[in-house]
Amino acid sequence: MSNVVTPSAYLTLHYRLAQLDGTDIVSTFDGNPATLMLGSGQLAPVLEELLLGLPEGTHKTFDLEPGVAFGPRNPDLVRPVTRATLDENSVPGAEYRVGDLVDFAAPGGGRFSGILRELHDDAAIFDFNHPLAGQPVRFEVNLISVL
Repeated sequence: MSNVVTPSAYLTLHYRLAQLDGTDIVSTFDGNPATLMLGSGQLAPVLEELLLGLPEGTHKTFDLEPGVAFGPRNPDLVRPVTRATLDENSVPGAEYRVGDLVDFAAPGGGRFSGILRELHDDAAIFDFNHPLAGQPVRFEVNLISVL
């Protein structure tokens, strides 16, 4: 009898997150498989839940409804950022374009990033939602081993 995925399993697997049109967001299928411990935050909790109970050797694809994998889009996370804050978090002379993903230092340490939506002389509008928030995604998994 093969091992099945439990909430604390150690997995070796190939996985792919893709948009429903097939555009890969992240994929290990072209390289080395990933090894991860469930419950350690390496995969989104909703993706981990999909793996629970699957036997070793499973190759399966899940289509997730918009907002399921990375939460719904939150309009409160679209925020103005002053030019001073932007400059503090930039390399000198950085040029930004709408659509750029910009990394910021979070108060109290850590990092977070947002997508530039509008750029003005004194401020910019950033969307700090996860880029896949509110999007449908396809999650493909090939469980190589389960310990």
